[in-house]
Amino acid sequence: MDLQTLSSLHNIFQEVQQKQDWRAALDTLFVSLRDSFIFDNVAIYLEDPRTKGLDVVYARAVGRGKTAEADVVWGESLASEVIAKGAMILKVPKRGTGKTGRLDLAHLLAFPLYIGSKLGGALVFVRFGGPAYSELHIQTAALQAFWTAALIERRDLQEARAELDSVQRQMRLQDDFVSTISHELRTPLGFIKGYSTSLLREDTVWDKATQREFLNIIDEEADRLARLIEDMLESARLQSKTLQFKFSPVRIDALMRDVATRINMHHPELKITFNFETLPPIRGDGTRLSQVFENLFSNAIKYSPGSEIVIGMRASVENIRITFADKGEGISEDYLPFVFERFYRVPGERTVTGTGLGLYICKQIIMAHHGNIWVESVLGKGATFIIELPVAPML
Repeated sequence: MDLQTLSSLHNIFQEVQQKQDWRAALDTLFVSLRDSFIFDNVAIYLEDPRTKGLDVVYARAVGRGKTAEADVVWGESLASEVIAKGAMILKVPKRGTGKTGRLDLAHLLAFPLYIGSKLGGALVFVRFGGPAYSELHIQTAALQAFWTAALIERRDLQEARAELDSVQRQMRLQDDFVSTISHELRTPLGFIKGYSTSLLREDTVWDKATQREFLNIIDEEADRLARLIEDMLESARLQSKTLQFKFSPVRIDALMRDVATRINMHHPELKITFNFETLPPIRGDGTRLSQVFENLFSNAIKYSPGSEIVIGMRASVENIRITFADKGEGISEDYLPFVFERFYRVPGERTVTGTGLGLYICKQIIMAHHGNIWVESVLGKGATFIIELPVAPML
């Protein structure tokens, strides 16, 4: 092998290695080497570890007259044979059969794929009409089989790593949740216990105003504790798909105004601006949708105190889009993909109470309505939550 060939191979393999997507890397590998190893179709078959059947994970046609998707069947029996033998198989068409068409004369070449040191699949090439594969062609194809196995192994490792990262993140979130929920439960219980004990003291006489103040605090903390427990139960029911929804015609604009009125009663300083006209009714669960809006208000009040909230709605033929925007600190781009995960709380300098269940509950409710919810934000310029609900959902 001369220096020019080695240099060319080095450049090809370097380009393959730099591709992040395994399919794009395989495209580069097969197309780049086709000048020195001509084939018409190529397919990769991997063995399903559970069923022991063969799955086509990649197929490409680069020749004339055939398509990879339509022709993967020609390689399945050969792939099974290669896996059973654990060795390369070369098959040439038989002459004298009366078939003279190029597409009737298929030269087949297949290699076993050892992925993670285990035989797990086969790489099959087909060349219609010849010429026959030379020794150099076979060596080039074997090199492609080696790289194919390496790329699939890299794909498997990337998927395993991503799954592991997801599991570890969930474990961290659950650990954080246990710590958070312990604090969140102890706080109202502490208030309830402290003020009730004070009222029960026989060595002190409290005046009517003080008694009422203590009882109001106990009442508020009991409500807070009830909401916390309900969020936990609601989250569990949503995750297990056991929460019941009652669908009926709902006026989203009226529902939003009702929720905003209730919020303003508890937070009279909060400025809420509406930017929508009367909208047609949709089918939905009014109680659950109110819960979504209440959670979004609560989220904005906690994370963007003092900020104006601007609510927009518009209807199209297919859906109603709701925008819920504040002008607070916003959310870092790094955290945006996770805000709807169960138990997730956006890290921040300020201590904000919460369990990380509110936005998770919102997303599950909207998904149950066959809708979608997401957030867009620029750090320092606020956050906008966007909800799309179908006008005529398949409920």
